[in-house]
Amino acid sequence: MQNYIKLSTLNDFIFCPKSIYYHNLYDSYEKKLYQEEAQIAWSIAHESIDNKTYSTSKNVLQSLDVYCEKYGIAGKIDQFFTQEWKLVERKNKIEKIYLWYKYQLWWQMFCLEEMWYEVRSLEFYSMQDNKKYRIYKPNIKELLAFEEMLERYRKYDMLQKYFQQNTQKCLKCIYRELCDYFIWEVYPQMQLFSDNENTKTN
Repeated sequence: MQNYIKLSTLNDFIFCPKSIYYHNLYDSYEKKLYQEEAQIAWSIAHESIDNKTYSTSKNVLQSLDVYCEKYGIAGKIDQFFTQEWKLVERKNKIEKIYLWYKYQLWWQMFCLEEMWYEVRSLEFYSMQDNKKYRIYKPNIKELLAFEEMLERYRKYDMLQKYFQQNTQKCLKCIYRELCDYFIWEVYPQMQLFSDNENTKTN
């Protein structure tokens, strides 16, 4: 049987490749032991989708398992409205539509289309402020970038010596206290900045 890449694993890889390892490490633990307030709020708000109780309508597919042979990816979608042919990804609160957000909906769309569903529109729904964000299907350039990202994932070596990450991502990561990169690279920089600020005020 072919090994599929989980959609959630791709999310981790785009956010930070190291988070794949820590995500798997934490899988056997109760989520409330390591999740922060934002993640806990998202999990609670997302329960109706996971439990398929958001809607009783047969026209709303919820938490559906999806697969794509072409790209070797598999996972779950949040909602697909069959009357509108609309794919929706729900998030606790959206402040900005990042590229990896778009990737998330695009690869869900690829899975659905290979499963003979027609997808006409793509949408994010921000639950806290009740806002909707429509995005468009990828153009040729964006599709090639997506395929290149998949190739980088397949070739990535978790043990490589050189690693560089966006500090802002590190500060938001729930695994930062276990991460060697955060401990040895980011945290010392934070301390140095803090010490410099204290020196200026003294």
